[in-house]
Amino acid sequence: MSDTTEIISEGCEELDRTSLRRMMIEYTVLVVFFALIAWLVPDDPSQFGILSAIPSVFLLAFIFYTKRILEGLTLASLLGFIMAYKLDFFSHVNETMVSVLTDGDTQWLFIVCGLMGSIIALIERGGGAAAFGDWVAKRAKTRKSTLLWTWFLGVVIFIDDYLNSLTVGSCMAPITDKHNVSREQLAYIVDSTAAPVCVLIPISTWAVYIGSLLEQCGAAAEGEGLKYFIQTIPYNFYGWVAALIVPLVILGVIPLFGPMKAAEKRAKEEGILAPPGSDKIDIHAGEHFETPRNPKILNFFLPILVLICSTIYFDVDMQMGVLSTVAFMFVLYIPQGILGPEAFFDAVVSGVKNMLFPLVMVVLAFTFADINEKVGFLTYVIETSKAIMTPQLLPLVVFIVLGITEFIMGLSWGMYAIAIPIVVPLALAIGADPIVAVGAVCSAGVWGSHICFYSDATILSSAASGCDNYRHAVTQMPYGFLGAVITGIGFLIVGFL
Repeated sequence: MSDTTEIISEGCEELDRTSLRRMMIEYTVLVVFFALIAWLVPDDPSQFGILSAIPSVFLLAFIFYTKRILEGLTLASLLGFIMAYKLDFFSHVNETMVSVLTDGDTQWLFIVCGLMGSIIALIERGGGAAAFGDWVAKRAKTRKSTLLWTWFLGVVIFIDDYLNSLTVGSCMAPITDKHNVSREQLAYIVDSTAAPVCVLIPISTWAVYIGSLLEQCGAAAEGEGLKYFIQTIPYNFYGWVAALIVPLVILGVIPLFGPMKAAEKRAKEEGILAPPGSDKIDIHAGEHFETPRNPKILNFFLPILVLICSTIYFDVDMQMGVLSTVAFMFVLYIPQGILGPEAFFDAVVSGVKNMLFPLVMVVLAFTFADINEKVGFLTYVIETSKAIMTPQLLPLVVFIVLGITEFIMGLSWGMYAIAIPIVVPLALAIGADPIVAVGAVCSAGVWGSHICFYSDATILSSAASGCDNYRHAVTQMPYGFLGAVITGIGFLIVGFL
C-alpha cells in the first residue's frame, strides 16, 4: 500500500514539474513574441498598415488553441498597447481601463445588465419563473413546441438585445432542460432572436442608436434619423435570415450539423445539457432558494410587461426601464408576502453579483476594441477595401469586410460609429444607394457579433442560457455562415439590380 502511495505521489510531482515546465516555456515564448513585435512595428501607429491586424490574429489563434477567451482578450489587448506605445504601454493601459470604466456606455451597461440580473433573480425567487414554466409546459408538450416557444418569445421581446437574451435565456432554460435540449441549442435560439430581431424593429434601442448616427454624419436631417433607418429595414438581410433560419432548424427543415449536432447527441444520449466550463459564466450557477407555493403567472408577466412599456415610454431608454421595473416589483411582491423587504434586496444584490463575470468579459472586449481602434485596424480595413468597391459590389463588399471586422472587434455599436460616417459618403461618391449600404453595415454588425466568441451578444446569451461562451460560438458559427451566404447572395442581387 505504501509503495502504491509513493508511486502515485511521484507521478503527481512529475506531472506538476511537467506542467510547470510547459507553462514556463509558453510564458517565455509570449514574452519573446511581444518584444519582437514591439521592435518590428513602426513608432507611428498610422504607419502600421497590415501590421494593425497582429493583435486580432493573435487573439483568434490564442482562443482556438486554448479555448480561453478572458485570457485571450487580456493578452491581445496588452499586445496592442505594446505595439502602439512601446515601453510606455503600462501607463496607457491604466488610462484606457479608467476611460473604458468611466465611459457613459460602460456605466449604462453595468446599470442595465446588473439590474436585469436583479429582475431575473426577483422573478425566480418570487415564483414567476416557476409559474411561467408551468404555463408553457401546458402549451408546449413536445421538444419542438418548446423550442418554437423559445423562438417566439425571443421575437416578441424586441426592445433590446440585452433584455431579450437575459430574459428569454433565463426563463426558458429550466423548461428546455426537461426535454434534454443542449444549452448550446438554447443559446443559439436566444442569440438569433436578440440582435437580429432588434435591428429590424423601429422602436428598439438599435433603431434609436443607428438613427442618431445617421443624423450625426449628415445622412439624415435632424429628427429624421429614425425615418431613414426604417427605409433600411428591408435591406437588413442578415437580421431577416438569421431569425428565420431558427424555426427551420427546430422543425428539421435545416438539419442539425457540425458541433451543434454533437452537442444535441450528448444532451439526448448522456443527459449532459451544459458543456464543460459553463458554470463560470452561468448567471444561475450555485443558486438555491425555495419557490413560493402556488406561484402566480402574473408575477412573471407583469414585470416583463412593465419593463417593455416603461422602456418605450422613456424614449426607448433601457436604464429607465430597468429602474422602473425594480421599483414596480417591490410594490408588487412585498404586499403579497412572497418576499420580505430584506429578502427582496438580497435578491437584488444577488442578481447584480451574478452578472459580474459576464460584465468583466464585456469590459475586456471594450478594451480590446479600443486598442484595436488606436492601432488603426478598422480604418486600414475600410481604406484597403475601397479599391474593390463598385456601385454593384459595394453592398456585398461592405457586408463581408465589415462583418469579418466585427467578428474580430466584437462590438457592433462601436463598429457602426466608425463605419456609417465612412460608408454613406462613399456610397454617394460612387453612385451606390446609401440606404442599401447602411442596410449592409447593419447586417455586417449583427453577423460579426453573432459569430464572435467574445461579443456582448455572445457573452450575455451564454450567461443567460448557462452555456460556455466558446462552445456557444463554435456551435452557432456554422448557422451564422449559412445565414451569411444567403445574405451575401441577396446583396449581390440588389447591387446589380
